[in-house]
Amino acid sequence: MTPVFHPAAAQELAAAAQFYEARAAGLGRDLVSEARHLIKLLCVTPLIGKPLDKIHRRIPMRRFPLAVIYRVDADVLRVVAVAHRRRRPGYWRQRT
Repeated sequence: MTPVFHPAAAQELAAAAQFYEARAAGLGRDLVSEARHLIKLLCVTPLIGKPLDKIHRRIPMRRFPLAVIYRVDADVLRVVAVAHRRRRPGYWRQRT
């Protein structure tokens, strides 16, 4: 399975990494590392995330208050958002 980030999801991940890196050296790198690990895991077992609706799923990060929102289209894992778990729920639903 091939992971593909929505452009806004890639920006969200970069912005979150920058935010955490400003708080403590190396923390942004840790965030990106955890996100990459989750994406690799999802490519192998895409149904482990919690269903949000008929096509979207969510898997939370362990160390950060963020979650990866994704959907599976044939052989493609589409990362729709890297969203805060409690802020602005559902804002990403308009993304295709």
